[in-house]
Amino acid sequence: MAREIFIDLSSFQKDLTVDDYKKLGVKKAIVKISESTNYVNPYIHDLVDKAAAGGVNAFAFYHFGRFTNDSQAVNEAKYFIDNSKAKINVKPKTLMILDAEISGMPTSSVIVFLKALRDAGFKTGFYTGKNLLTSFDLEAIKPYMDFFWLASYPADKNPDFNYFPSAKYVDAWQYTDNLFGMKVDGSITVTDNGKDVFNANNSSQSSENKPLAQPNKPATNPTPAQPKTWVDAQGDKWVEEHGTFISNTYINLRWGAKTISSVATQIGPGTEIKYDAYSNHDGYVWLRQPRSGGGYLYLVGRNAYTNEPWGTFK
Repeated sequence: MAREIFIDLSSFQKDLTVDDYKKLGVKKAIVKISESTNYVNPYIHDLVDKAAAGGVNAFAFYHFGRFTNDSQAVNEAKYFIDNSKAKINVKPKTLMILDAEISGMPTSSVIVFLKALRDAGFKTGFYTGKNLLTSFDLEAIKPYMDFFWLASYPADKNPDFNYFPSAKYVDAWQYTDNLFGMKVDGSITVTDNGKDVFNANNSSQSSENKPLAQPNKPATNPTPAQPKTWVDAQGDKWVEEHGTFISNTYINLRWGAKTISSVATQIGPGTEIKYDAYSNHDGYVWLRQPRSGGGYLYLVGRNAYTNEPWGTFK
């Protein structure tokens, strides 16, 4: 089994840049969505957009639980699910994790929370610290979790498997709060499931593809190969297509393919953009522009409802 390092992100990492993520070199990240029933991470989109631009290609999400009874657990699970859908458009089969770090959290309430996530169609994860393990009945929780993530920090900042915490069912080990000296929590997968569960909603194949570029090119192959397709971390389908878009108006280039994603720069009329993929979602056809230094920027190329382009394609 090949082990893989990943990171987790909250508002504390809001100042990380795309270059920082490139330096970290990780491909997976777990992002905080919410806490209790009165806090939503205000930097969700910025964290996801910059991480993706820096090379992260698989995401999971977590909620910091503060419930101490089953009723509160139900309310917090609903809060997590509702905000995950509203803020980041999280799709079914995404890995959704309970962060259980407070004292007095009953095992029954953990199960209620995880069951609510599973009933909503998500993969479920349970995170806690080694020092809290005796507070929970792990055998009772196991049937309701698809992923077990345990925190236990050795003195060294590298994962020392001679130290590795002896606990059942661990899929991933959080071993540092300062990965590579960049003030980011670092974890490592210790099972194949620990890696694979991230990918449950980040790839797919489909034959329902419609080219974006304007037609008028004669067919050169009577049975052309279907273009490559995939689904990103936010549940939007992309189709590989290489072309050039020439804008006829001012258009924002963004770090993500959402109108609420951070703006990186703006292009004017007559600007040529090389793109390598497109996605039809949220009323727009989005284009993905590869960057010379790595990563991507995104722009709208046409209105998906009227099919009106904001430029020409070639």
